[in-house]
Amino acid sequence: MENSGPKAKFPAPVYRETILAPVFADAKRYFLDALLEIDYAHTLMLARQDIMPMAEAAACVRALDQLDRDEIRSAEYDGSFEDLFFFLEKKLADICGAEVAGKMHTARSRNDIDLTMYRMVLRRRLLNIYEALLNLRLSLVELAWTHREALMPAYTHNQPAQPTTLGHYLMAYIEILERDAARLRESYTRVNRNPLGACAITTTGFRIDRAFTMKLLGFDELQVNSYGAIAAVDYVAECCGILATSMLSLGRFTQDLLLWSTVEFSYLRLSDAFVQISSIMPQKRNPVPLEHVRVLASRALFEAQSVVGALHNTPFADMNDAEDDLQPLVYTAFEDAERSVRLLNGVVKDAELNTDAMAKAADGNFLPVTELADTLVRETGMSFHSAHGIVSRAVRELDRVYDPDALASIVEREVQGKYIISREVIRGALSAKNFVAVRRIPGGPALESLEPEIVRARSAAVSDQRWLEQREHMLAEAHQTVRNECNHLMGQVDGY
Repeated sequence: MENSGPKAKFPAPVYRETILAPVFADAKRYFLDALLEIDYAHTLMLARQDIMPMAEAAACVRALDQLDRDEIRSAEYDGSFEDLFFFLEKKLADICGAEVAGKMHTARSRNDIDLTMYRMVLRRRLLNIYEALLNLRLSLVELAWTHREALMPAYTHNQPAQPTTLGHYLMAYIEILERDAARLRESYTRVNRNPLGACAITTTGFRIDRAFTMKLLGFDELQVNSYGAIAAVDYVAECCGILATSMLSLGRFTQDLLLWSTVEFSYLRLSDAFVQISSIMPQKRNPVPLEHVRVLASRALFEAQSVVGALHNTPFADMNDAEDDLQPLVYTAFEDAERSVRLLNGVVKDAELNTDAMAKAADGNFLPVTELADTLVRETGMSFHSAHGIVSRAVRELDRVYDPDALASIVEREVQGKYIISREVIRGALSAKNFVAVRRIPGGPALESLEPEIVRARSAAVSDQRWLEQREHMLAEAHQTVRNECNHLMGQVDGY
């Protein structure tokens, strides 16, 4: 039986093995850099506010500079400290003395440190998935432009429905990716708020400057209310919801691509670089990467949903349910999503599209007959109900064998003596090219409607690229500002 009772030593072996050691490993992987950035920023702020003597603050900065991050990352958990925070505190005390190092913790708590780290790591994950989705979008925009006139069937209920173009189809998913980007940008503004200074949950009596640490850590705003800064989890739930929505759409698009890759469809052929062979069937060209895309997207979706589920019905307070064990699941969801998107982009950029097969299918299977009914309405003034009935009877008479010439003859016979319309007009309506060309209202597949949308989408992607560059620049600038402030502080202390 394991030691227990008042004489037992912390940590209990089972607690160390099941919680503390895995949490320490996760913290080294995800939080070390953010934690040290917070140490620098908070120490600089304490000195600036005269809460900590400048000489001691400079000594702490130098101690932070001397830490060997690779050595820290390779450290094994031995139970002599509770977590990474206390491990680093001991390291710093060894360098600049326990009394001086201990002053770095004035006017802060592990609570606000943790929430600050979580937001710093999450904003990076948001930018990473944003970039991956943007790169996929840029590839699809160029494909849509290249194939803006390439005819293909549109499907409803998994059945060929009407002719459209490949450009029109791709623009449908591109618009989803645009909405994904908008949602990610909006969530970034809510994530990128500084909770540091909330301390345990009610702030502090020290005259700290939260706006200064906000600037040094690259945050846009303060997470103002200290209780909410510590207790609220909506920022992470929102991000996971956005990620799940994005992966849902990505999976549906990938499912189409897998279907197109079948021999029966033959719309899509992956390059040899993305094809895996069978160990027994010499003829097989398996589109396995698309299956990896699909399963990674599904994993990310359910990991993101699991985060929300784990947070449901938890107290509105500081609690571990939202911390050590949960945060890695958030990052795993984003990492899996990024892998999925990057892989899909690689596959799509290198694949061949069989537009001849698509065009042939668009002109078959009775797909253009909706336009024939529309043409009867426009040319004769009959009701659509009547036109639909005439075309339906003609389709049934052909008994599933599509022959546009025969269909035109049947319709001509049906309207003869009742309406005036030429056979040439009837036959011309049974063309996929004509079907697309007349659908020129906003959102339609006709070239004059589609081309401006692709141009707009290209411009929107460029604009979104600028947003990403601005965010990256702001974070890099904040990091440099910390370094500059450290140098200034040490220069003041050393007299140069």
